[in-house]
Amino acid sequence: MGIHTYFQSLTDLERIIRCPGKFKFQEHSVSAHSWKVVQYAKTLADIEESHGVTVDWKKLYEITSSHDYGEIFIGDIKTPVKHYSLELRSMLQQVEEGMVAHFIDEHIPEEFKPIFRRQLREGKDDSVEGQILEVADKLDQIYEAFAELQRGNTEKEFIVMYRSALIKIKGIKLHCVAYFLQHILPDMVSEGARSPIDIATITNEALAS
Repeated sequence: MGIHTYFQSLTDLERIIRCPGKFKFQEHSVSAHSWKVVQYAKTLADIEESHGVTVDWKKLYEITSSHDYGEIFIGDIKTPVKHYSLELRSMLQQVEEGMVAHFIDEHIPEEFKPIFRRQLREGKDDSVEGQILEVADKLDQIYEAFAELQRGNTEKEFIVMYRSALIKIKGIKLHCVAYFLQHILPDMVSEGARSPIDIATITNEALAS
């Protein structure tokens, strides 16, 4: 019982594999994904601050490091499935949030419950930190899909992942998004030119949509 249960549960995130059921050259766990999201978010936030934007770093670290904790209870739902409709996405989110809330009520000491409710909440919102989380989360999706496409993985889902994440990112009005599109994405596309899959065309179509 208590916080020991929470600490122990973190190991489960190492066992949950992202994009289940598809052939992958490299597996990625939810735990590894969360770590990478924090790393992306740090740099994205630095870019925002370089343009005079104020960033609440404590909030940013809390929401980025814990944003997928709820997957301990429901696993990683494939992107095309969980985004099939707004209604389905809302239902899945309600289930995840409800199970997280139940876990906190059952296992976390009373004096720490408000802290855990804040830290394990859905962090994606209209705040700068929430938008950075959204970008960082989708950025890792892009990199995971890109790595598979670059190696010639013909699973259609990775094209969908890459394209949908890129479309989502380009619609977010942050300085770090402009920097990504202007300076980082071209390097990715150039590196992917040796792939048997036409990553440049997929990228251009996503940016034009």
